[in-house]
Amino acid sequence: MKKLLLVGVVGLSALLGGCANTSELETSVQNLSNKVDQLAQDVSAVRADQSKMAADVAQANQEAMRANQRLDNMATSYKK
Repeated sequence: MKKLLLVGVVGLSALLGGCANTSELETSVQNLSNKVDQLAQDVSAVRADQSKMAADVAQANQEAMRANQRLDNMATSYKK
């Protein structure tokens, strides 16, 4: 009885496994892979933009320091 039950379970498993539709799974995996690739590209673009903005902020900071220094120099040259 146990052998018959075991053979039935193995046979049913093989039958169901053979009928499984893997093309939908492959399509789903491919779609997810494409989304991951797109996200990776987006992250790279954001990092590049962040680097550019950091450089722009540093340059603006230097210009502001130069302007403040010029103003300080002008203020000390005037006397009442």
